[in-house]
Amino acid sequence: MLIRAMLFSLTAVLAVTFSATAAARETYQFTLAETWGPNTPILGETTRRMAAMVERMSAGRLQIRIDSANKHKAPFGIFNMVKAGRYDMGHTASYYYKGLIPNAMYFTTVPFGMIAPEQYAWFYFGDGMELMKKVYRPHGLLSFPGGNTGNQMGGWFREEINSLEDLQGLKMRTPGFAGEVMAEVGVAVTNIPPGDLYTALERGTIDALEWVGPALDFQMGFHQIAKHYYSGWQEPAAEVQFLVNEKSWSRLPEDLKEILRVAMRTAAYDMYAQSMHLSGEAWAKMKDNYPDVSHQTFPPAVIDALRAATEKLLAEAAASDELASDIINSQRSYLQQIRQWTNISDKAYLNSISTATGD
Repeated sequence: MLIRAMLFSLTAVLAVTFSATAAARETYQFTLAETWGPNTPILGETTRRMAAMVERMSAGRLQIRIDSANKHKAPFGIFNMVKAGRYDMGHTASYYYKGLIPNAMYFTTVPFGMIAPEQYAWFYFGDGMELMKKVYRPHGLLSFPGGNTGNQMGGWFREEINSLEDLQGLKMRTPGFAGEVMAEVGVAVTNIPPGDLYTALERGTIDALEWVGPALDFQMGFHQIAKHYYSGWQEPAAEVQFLVNEKSWSRLPEDLKEILRVAMRTAAYDMYAQSMHLSGEAWAKMKDNYPDVSHQTFPPAVIDALRAATEKLLAEAAASDELASDIINSQRSYLQQIRQWTNISDKAYLNSISTATGD
């Protein structure tokens, strides 16, 4: 009996060991659909950087195939494709889906809201990640910060904006909540896939557009058509997102979940740093090679009208939806607290050295 019990125990141990070893050797293949084209700087590089990190850290146990917009043909269909399980993952911007899930758009950016460091602090040390779960979990999805462009420019305009009247009837591409704000002050807003923006501006389908900033705008060639380049108000930080189908996520063992989580977070930060670097380079080239491009800021009356429209729309959203109210109030209270530090640190530093040196 003792020998039989010992053999039984040994068999059980061997079975568990074999099972663990087999699980450690099992490989997983994920697919990811992205909104961007295959050669989109920064955005396309972010997905490939993330996939390469995952493969290295998992010793090949998790591999991710990336399909760009030219392959799946649905740049604004990422949410639906990942939700339906056609893809395990997606890389896109949550505000593209405000018609499907209105509360998603707050996780990209809010006009007059947090800048990128403040927003990352809210995601990871405030309520951001938990609130994002509440929005996406009912759809069988998980969402993770997927990279930040930093403060975006206000757009390229064929004609100078001197007053609020100049915006009336202006045809402009600008997505998300900013699009709703622009529509509120009289702009004819449209959303156009990134690959069609230059052609739309060139042919006069639109009079103005907002894309990102010098890092991505310069290579798109907008400066060849529209010469008035405005600083922003609408996207003080613009976070794109990794979407993950929850069923796909649940198939992964815990160590691969952690590897994927770390790779997404690292790639997101790398995108922010790369965007900052390349915007500096691109703006210097633009100033040197295209002196007819003028940098401008919107007149105070225009900014005041845009701010008032933003507050009106936020109040309406908060009054009509409890979860929207939770998100808006969380962002607002976090911003009120953290902006005090931003003001006496980064803002004060830039102001003080500008006053001292004339830069």
